[in-house]
Amino acid sequence: MSTIQVDIVSAEGQLFAGEVDAVYAPAIMGEIGIHPKHAPLLTKLKPGSVRIIENGKETDFYVSGGVMEVQPSVVTILSDTAERGADIDEVAAADAKKRAEEHLAQAASDTDLARAQAELAEAAARLHLVQKLKGKR
Repeated sequence: MSTIQVDIVSAEGQLFAGEVDAVYAPAIMGEIGIHPKHAPLLTKLKPGSVRIIENGKETDFYVSGGVMEVQPSVVTILSDTAERGADIDEVAAADAKKRAEEHLAQAASDTDLARAQAELAEAAARLHLVQKLKGKR
């Protein structure tokens, strides 16, 4: 079985590098699956879960958005914020979502509204991932 190199990089540094069977990412137009020898592609990512399938085992990562470059043998994911799904604190994620909802309710201008909506999307994606992983355990 062939593999594809995947690199996940955030502003803090490289989070993952390895040969995997497949990677699934939250592209702007919907989830996209990448397998070895995929056609070249460049896409924006929205906040959500990046799933890596390695030797039949799934590992989840949270990304706050970003970009994904796909070449036939390499996938590079660049995100301002990224973390392993297993490392996400559920209580902190729920608190962040609650704060984002409060900011959305108090938005006074279009700029505040857009910022609050983005904050809520990121917080909801983190919380959704940690709850999904909790259900798997």
